[in-house]
Amino acid sequence: MNGSESGFNPAFNIATIKQVVNEAIERVRMPTPTRLRDLIRQIRAARTAAEERSVVNKECAYIRSTFREEDSVWRCRNIAKLLYIHMLGYPAHFGQLECLKLIASPRFTDKRVGYLGAMLLLDERQDVHLLITNSLKNDLNSNTQFVVGLALCTLGAIASPEMARDLASEVERLIKSPNAYIKKKAALCAFRIIRRVPDLMEMFLPATRSLLTEKNHGVLITGVTLITEMCENSPDTLNHFKKIVPNLVRILKNLILAGYSPEHDVSGVSDPFLQVKILRLLRILGKNDAEASEAMNDILAQVATNTETSKNVGNTILYETVLSIMDIKSESSLRVLAINILGRFLLNNDKNIRYVALNTLLRTVHVDNSAVQRHRTTILECLKDPDVSIRRRAMELSFALINGQNIRSMMKELLTFLERSDAEFKAHCSSAMVLAAERYAPSNKWHLDTLFRVLLKAGNYVRDDTVSSTIQIVSSAAAERQAYAAMRLWTSLERCAVNGDATEKQPLVQVAAWTIGEYGDLLVSDASAAISMVDEDGVDDFTQPSEEYVIDVYQKLLWSTQLSIASKEYLLLSLAKLSTRFTTQPSQDKIRVIIDTFGSHIHIELQQRGVELSQLYRQYAHLRPALLERMPPMEAPGTGGNAAGDDATEPDAMQETDALSSYTLSQHQPSSQDALLDLIIGSDSLTNGDVEHTPVPAQPANNNTNDILDLLSGLELTPTSGGGMTNVAGLTGLTGTVVTGVPPASIVNNNAPPSSLLDGFFGPQPTQTLASETITVTALEKNGIRVVLEALRGGDTVTLTMRAVSQLHTLTDFLFQAAVPRTFRLDMMSPSGTVLSPKGEITQVLKITNPSRTPLRLRIRVSYTVDGNPVLEQAEVNNFPADLFN
Repeated sequence: MNGSESGFNPAFNIATIKQVVNEAIERVRMPTPTRLRDLIRQIRAARTAAEERSVVNKECAYIRSTFREEDSVWRCRNIAKLLYIHMLGYPAHFGQLECLKLIASPRFTDKRVGYLGAMLLLDERQDVHLLITNSLKNDLNSNTQFVVGLALCTLGAIASPEMARDLASEVERLIKSPNAYIKKKAALCAFRIIRRVPDLMEMFLPATRSLLTEKNHGVLITGVTLITEMCENSPDTLNHFKKIVPNLVRILKNLILAGYSPEHDVSGVSDPFLQVKILRLLRILGKNDAEASEAMNDILAQVATNTETSKNVGNTILYETVLSIMDIKSESSLRVLAINILGRFLLNNDKNIRYVALNTLLRTVHVDNSAVQRHRTTILECLKDPDVSIRRRAMELSFALINGQNIRSMMKELLTFLERSDAEFKAHCSSAMVLAAERYAPSNKWHLDTLFRVLLKAGNYVRDDTVSSTIQIVSSAAAERQAYAAMRLWTSLERCAVNGDATEKQPLVQVAAWTIGEYGDLLVSDASAAISMVDEDGVDDFTQPSEEYVIDVYQKLLWSTQLSIASKEYLLLSLAKLSTRFTTQPSQDKIRVIIDTFGSHIHIELQQRGVELSQLYRQYAHLRPALLERMPPMEAPGTGGNAAGDDATEPDAMQETDALSSYTLSQHQPSSQDALLDLIIGSDSLTNGDVEHTPVPAQPANNNTNDILDLLSGLELTPTSGGGMTNVAGLTGLTGTVVTGVPPASIVNNNAPPSSLLDGFFGPQPTQTLASETITVTALEKNGIRVVLEALRGGDTVTLTMRAVSQLHTLTDFLFQAAVPRTFRLDMMSPSGTVLSPKGEITQVLKITNPSRTPLRLRIRVSYTVDGNPVLEQAEVNNFPADLFN
């Protein structure tokens, strides 16, 4: 008896015996469920989706039946299988409560599967997750570190704002725990809580700073991560943690100078993950802070010079170092060192590293342009890279590097790239080249040659406004340059006709047709022989044509079935003008026959032009020379950009580089319908004014008018006192035409070839504008941007010149919009640009007609992008003089 009593175990009580007996009975009574590995094999063995669904449904039915048992010994295994089924995309929500039962179990194996199920099956949208709060609180106070770790991981994954507030104090207590395992888990949980509930940040501040004194690298990296999140979300916290810069510098220095440590070594680098985290935090703390930047300059230089670059681990640390150097107020020599590191990246065989280098150089080119210029040759080599992403970044960076000194060599390389590039690059590249040539052209001849080459190599991918801008440049050039342009374009047009590729180069055909139509007499005259036709490459391939041959080329293009209607309109009107430029009678007769043929053309627009032009040989023959005489020089739409005269001086290189590198390669589009209506609705009875772009004529204007009326239905547009419609300018981007305050029947595209040649010829002539004093009104002054309006009196019509100046930042995608009351008429010219640098200016001309001469009230909207962030400003200007229209 005594022997049996001495062998009795007190822990082996009646309850334990009962549990063991019940489990044994249940194992006998219920068959053993399928193991997880066997279920995976069955699902993978399914040959069809239907067979897989059958296996899953059968197993889910079995799992549901076992859940009905109160005390199932197989609950842990069934939940594990259910989680695998959930990962395959099948519904598994019926296992949520079973996960809670496993969490409440005293066994660690049950808790582990239960918490995993909670993280996968529960989130804050499920009411069931509130039931887990008490279990989490109990496990956060457990004596087993692994149970505490499970609770912290789950809390960080599924915490709702309410749950975070309830358990934040427990997490804060665990951050102070002496156990490094618990401490790093608690720091990461605090990171997730602060991201969900920023108001709780202040609670963790005292405990967080102590994390940087730990020796354990796991605690250090979680502490740095937590501090980084706090600094990014709160400026006050950022200022608080600037005191720890010396501590971070010391930790980073120890990592660099420490010897080999097998626990933290990765490819010969000591704990690169911690180094990257510290460098990122230093970048945040040193931004716009000279004192903090000075404290970290030396350590950044050490990291940049001592890090091994043969492995990706070292390249990662160098990349973070470069970002930190360029973001803080670092020394100029340090910035040069950072850019040289990126230059070495460009020579790396790994295309990912080359892409990262180009992307970073594109972001830092404004900081030190001269240092980036040293790597221009390597950047241009990247234009030939087989990877499309690298070519795109290299193209954007190349345009950012263009200035007045390297414009010739850069354009030569970019023209080669444009010719060989894929179709997706041609539109962006050609647009940027046209802008660069306009800003930095050393001479008119070089400017014209470059534009012609862009038109030739980009084909139909050039923007529509390139045609009109090129025509304007030719029109305003000197007579010798106009003859040169006519001869150079004739050579290209002749090749298009002979090779049969005119349909692929229609913008070039349109520019050539307009130029030859205006200056065809210079093309065939004997004086053309004295003009130097040597282009920028020293090539002279011009052969003077005869009048009959020019007409034959025109006829071949006009008879082409593939050429667009817009191009044929240019050609037909150009041919009519040549009738007054050519002198021989056979040429005149041949032109007349071709024009008469179009009087019965199947397309109504060409038929109308053919009929009207034919009348100039019959009823209105006496008017033909006057109507078709040479057009006067066209005025540039704005005053921005380089005039590019023969004696043009080079502007400030840094200002030019900043402006061009901020240029967005995508075409600037007018505002959307919603933005337009917002501007109109913002003031009672206002009509909108916007930028008038130059579309290529493609369709009759009346259809576009109906589109505009449909768009503005509901705005209660009423006729003006003059009988015309209320003016709405700026809908070009939406409909392709501009309503100009006249009845719909006479609405035309101002930039297209005239649809009615004699319209308005005998009508009243515009009155002369009355010269008067200039009145300056400040329309907007906010966030470093100043917009002023200079008003010039002119009777019923006032000319406003908008001038925008930025004091601090480079602004891109700059767009100025205006609206006036319904009794006014507003016409807006194109702006001088869309990129506003700190030393630059954007101008735009507005013409406002006010027959009633009531005081002017103007609502304006200015939108732009600064540092990648869109900004929208709106204001009302009502401080114009009451007698402005007198």
